[in-house]
Amino acid sequence: MRRVILITLVSLIPALSLAWGPKGHDIVAYIAEQHLSHRAQERIEAVLDGCSMVYVANWLDNASHTPEYAHTKTWHYCNVDPEEQSYANSQKEDAGDVVTAINSIVERLKSGELSIDEERVELMMLIHLVGDMHCPMHAGRLSDLGGNLVTVKWFGREVKLHAVWDDLIVESVRKWSYSEWQREIDNVSRKEREALSAGTPLDWMNETVAICQQVYKDAPAGSELSWDYQNDHYPLLESQLRKAGYRLARLLNEIYK
Repeated sequence: MRRVILITLVSLIPALSLAWGPKGHDIVAYIAEQHLSHRAQERIEAVLDGCSMVYVANWLDNASHTPEYAHTKTWHYCNVDPEEQSYANSQKEDAGDVVTAINSIVERLKSGELSIDEERVELMMLIHLVGDMHCPMHAGRLSDLGGNLVTVKWFGREVKLHAVWDDLIVESVRKWSYSEWQREIDNVSRKEREALSAGTPLDWMNETVAICQQVYKDAPAGSELSWDYQNDHYPLLESQLRKAGYRLARLLNEIYK
């Protein structure tokens, strides 16, 4: 199984960046792994055939560009325009979005009715999508495709605002491996971790909607973003990665209790 996953990962090239870059998803998955119950850890290792959650964290970005999983392309985000203010008021995708996808996957995983192969796919999707839900621009405006039509300058280079938050700021602010990220930001008390992981996927989405609206205000089209922007926003980056990891762990512990 490990060989099959590896071949799939390296042979598929995504046409468009859909989420946190690989590093961001690795960080979220690794933080979550540190907070799994013993029962959840054992089951996940069995379902993934010995692979770690980090190993499969980016699988869905690749799979979404294949015919078999093309229906998941809209599952990585939810577009919310300014006048809508919240997920409830947003224009919904017929094929589903990150909120409906996560809720459906959790329900299927809890059902106990999946084959091992079906469970593996659902689990890999959940690991990825909880990370996506916490990437600010995944609650971006429909009118600019979540910041993909907003051009800014990142250290003098023209890029899309979406790309800044997908991976550029992650790779720029700290030259750490995913394990170093976990070691440095996974540092709150158990009580605070439980508070941060509270709520539902809908609550987490609305939180990201509010964050995204502020991101737009801080970086309008044509902005020149560099050291000041990075220094002002890396605490938000760390917070979103940390919360995503804790919340993913909580969902998995509830599924495999």
